[in-house]
Amino acid sequence: MATTQLPDALLVKNYVDGDENALAVLIDRHQTKIYGFIYSKVLDRDVADDIFQDVFIKVIKTLKGKHYNEEGKFLPWVMRIAHNLIIDTFRKDKKMPLTRDTDEYSIFSYMTDNAPNVESQMISAQVESDLLKLVSELPDDQRQVLEMRIYDDLSFKEIADMTGVSINTALGRMRYALLNLRRIIEKNQIILTN
Repeated sequence: MATTQLPDALLVKNYVDGDENALAVLIDRHQTKIYGFIYSKVLDRDVADDIFQDVFIKVIKTLKGKHYNEEGKFLPWVMRIAHNLIIDTFRKDKKMPLTRDTDEYSIFSYMTDNAPNVESQMISAQVESDLLKLVSELPDDQRQVLEMRIYDDLSFKEIADMTGVSINTALGRMRYALLNLRRIIEKNQIILTN
């Protein structure tokens, strides 16, 4: 298998074992997403370039120091590093100024309380209850995969390992679970709204 087609976890292992090219493949594979994320927050090419470079300096130090233990979640780990460095940059540059209330300006006129009120909490609880009833109508194997994916936030690889099936079987069960839920919703003429 060509190096460019290896999964992230294997490329990380290869880099830690001394294959410098593995890191180049990882950077090439994810640079658009990582750089785009950084730039969307700082809106300055020079600052974004600096942060992007700092991200991979930190990645290299962590990998070379054998402190990486994200178990195959390379991109989310790197994005977390980028996020933290962005925050550090804003703090260092004091782009988050302290604003005091004046007669003309009050921070409370811009702040809103987004906490749900009692009515929306009751509606959410009812929707959750109704959804659980619909899910309980699914065949056991489909219901199990759906619950593990949505409620337990497991990857399909983790689901496959835990249920003793292939990833394709887990994916198929999820697909059929969603199709069956759609049929149940249509059969019962349930209207879904935002």
